[in-house]
Amino acid sequence: MTIDYDKDLTALTTFKVPAKAAIYAEYEDEKDLLKLTRTPEFMENEYLHIGSGSNLLFLNTFKGIVLHSGIKGIKQYVKDKDSVFVIAGAGEKWKDLVEWCISHGIAGLENMAGIPGEVGASAVQNVGAYGAEAGDFIHSVECFDTISRKKIILKKEDCRFGYRDSIFKHEAKGKLIVLQVSYRLWFDKHARNLEYAPLKQFADNLGRIPTTRELAEEVIRLRDTKLPNPSEIGSAGSFFKNPEVNKYFFDQEIKPRGIEMPEYPSSHEGKVKLSGAWLIDNAGLKGAKIGGAEVWNKQPLVIANTGGATGKEVAQLADQIIKTVKLKYGIELRPEVNYIDTGIKVTVLGSGTSKGIPEIGCTCPTCLSSDPKDKRLRASILVETHGMRILIDASPDLRQQALLHGISQIDAILLTHQHYDHVGGIDDVRPFCIENDLPIYTNPQTAKDLRKRVDYCFKEHPYPGVPKLDLHEIECHPFMVNGLKITPVEVMHGNLPIYGYRIGDFAYITDIKTISEEEKEKLHGLDVLILSCLRVTHPHFAHLILPEALALIDELKPKRTYLTHACHNLGKHEDISKILPSGVEYAYDGEIIIIE
Repeated sequence: MTIDYDKDLTALTTFKVPAKAAIYAEYEDEKDLLKLTRTPEFMENEYLHIGSGSNLLFLNTFKGIVLHSGIKGIKQYVKDKDSVFVIAGAGEKWKDLVEWCISHGIAGLENMAGIPGEVGASAVQNVGAYGAEAGDFIHSVECFDTISRKKIILKKEDCRFGYRDSIFKHEAKGKLIVLQVSYRLWFDKHARNLEYAPLKQFADNLGRIPTTRELAEEVIRLRDTKLPNPSEIGSAGSFFKNPEVNKYFFDQEIKPRGIEMPEYPSSHEGKVKLSGAWLIDNAGLKGAKIGGAEVWNKQPLVIANTGGATGKEVAQLADQIIKTVKLKYGIELRPEVNYIDTGIKVTVLGSGTSKGIPEIGCTCPTCLSSDPKDKRLRASILVETHGMRILIDASPDLRQQALLHGISQIDAILLTHQHYDHVGGIDDVRPFCIENDLPIYTNPQTAKDLRKRVDYCFKEHPYPGVPKLDLHEIECHPFMVNGLKITPVEVMHGNLPIYGYRIGDFAYITDIKTISEEEKEKLHGLDVLILSCLRVTHPHFAHLILPEALALIDELKPKRTYLTHACHNLGKHEDISKILPSGVEYAYDGEIIIIE
């Protein structure tokens, strides 16, 4: 086991953009990994596991520990005359595994020759090319559970392989580390999978069935005609997934526009697969460039580092592509690449209480104020980090908030509690459910209430077009959303226990009156705290008022605090700002808070 500090990772990624990690560690076997997970470097930091860095885009220095597997070795186990198991260490290069199989007269993986990366990533990403996917051949995956610190084995069905997808990109992300992968293949020197059109043409030109080596060489040749040479130009291969959308949405919203768009069958019921390359090309984006980042002219799904690109330039170009395609075709492209971004951007979508400000019919100075900072929608925020957009609470003003801020994608929702001003906008999440069910995380009581409030979303045969929700009941301990650690913090809203949430060095606590000493421990060491504070005077049975909020802030000592969930009795933003101590301010709608 080796541990380095302030490690330059640029050469360890295929994008070749500047990348660094505060801590970097490589382990040689399972015992080495177990020892590593007991070190302070691992236990006290967020971790990121990388392979060849072929699917990663670093936007800033990773503040935690980066892990890399040095587990090597390839062996075979013959079951019968029709099948052979090939078992490879997660740290083996994928191309070396494919070559090993071909050299030993073992067929199955040749269609995926030339794919960059390591064996561990083949299971995580479910890599695929030319009509084949790794998940088609994986028999089992041996993993290390970083929570129990024990080895477990996932069978193929447990891995939930999908198009460039697996359990390792969802609930197992940040929990399971791949140790080795077992593939069920067969002895044969001739290729069998020739369904992909260019390969069928290749076989026709040969006038016979190609050998596995001939097919692998043809696959590599085809890849070289479309993709940048990795030794010369940095890229991550295909940057975007080919989108799969609900067939109902495609038939009702896309086809009526009169666009002659190619469509393909999907392995998922009720969905249709589209060509991301076609969408980008026909949106006029081939060759588009920002700094050293460029849409590859031979394959529009690829963003290439043509010289000195930064991670942020690549991300900006990707964002331009997503917005342009969305505007022209109504289709949201999703990156296949993982954004490594430990910075956090928080947008305050609403900072008002259940009635909002101005209150209907009220003629107080606050409600009549012309200051935009005194116009407060119901409380909600958008958190952007690790390449994801997470909504905390879906207020009844969600539609207006999404339109105001151009929100076209939400990856998950965290709900604090079941009161209407925090969940009343659930029906408005329909546009965010076009491709996949939208994950929602909340406590059991709120989940129970939601199943009643929007029961039509949870019927066995829902009406077409209703929000498709994936509801997760969570207890008050840390959980993962696509590898991002989120810590619920239980506070009391009067007599009602509700959740706040901590993400990295940021926490959001709304509708609070009291908090236990145990839960306070979760809120120490914050860079930014957003805290509910109803008004200046007149105590409330379920909410903090200003003196109570300031006392809690003084105890927790965050570097910066923003107060939210204000009612009109608070007074004007301009006036309240004059009496707040240094480091404390009242948030306002549309405010953007950056945590580096």
